[in-house]
Amino acid sequence: MAVNPTQTRVRNAAIRLFAKKGFHGVGIRELAQAAKVSPASLYHYIGSKEELLADIMWESLERLLSAAMLATTDVADPQEKLGRLVTLHVIAHAVQAKETAVVDNELRSLSPKLRKRVIDKRDAYELLWAETVEQGAEAGVFRPDPDGTARRAVLEMCSGVARWYSPKGEIKLDALASQFTDLALRSLGTGDAPPQPDMERCRTIVKYTWGTRV
Repeated sequence: MAVNPTQTRVRNAAIRLFAKKGFHGVGIRELAQAAKVSPASLYHYIGSKEELLADIMWESLERLLSAAMLATTDVADPQEKLGRLVTLHVIAHAVQAKETAVVDNELRSLSPKLRKRVIDKRDAYELLWAETVEQGAEAGVFRPDPDGTARRAVLEMCSGVARWYSPKGEIKLDALASQFTDLALRSLGTGDAPPQPDMERCRTIVKYTWGTRV
């Protein structure tokens, strides 16, 4: 199906503004002006401002889940699988920092019905992580994490990249992803960290999924 360029422009403008000013700090007139459409025609593309926010969050998580599943399909080794999840998560959050800020900060801005839809998608993504950690524990390469504390800590650490990483900084993205993968595997593992996962595969998936340079 062809992508509507105006709809894409509205979505991108909303991400920029929501990330900078917060959902409640952005008015319809300001959003319309940023997207180069009239306030009256804006509703043709978004339904409502809240529905637009929910769609942005759901679509972002859907892409993340699809990319993670693509990266880990047919990977039997739980260490390699978790390594790819961490690598993909770090790279995606680094190159999509504004979108990530919206997903991380605006959940409470949604009504219960729309919030549930987003939470369900987020939970599906986190389940992939939980199952991977459980597989590793059963194989004896990860410590048991029955309440998910270690997994959540690793996820939070990886997500935080979006708040401070800059491509103009001293550390390159591949090196950053490699360091975070090593930290994650050491924090969850029972021994020395295994070799690094397939970085090139993860970078290619991010480029394909988000259509962005990595």
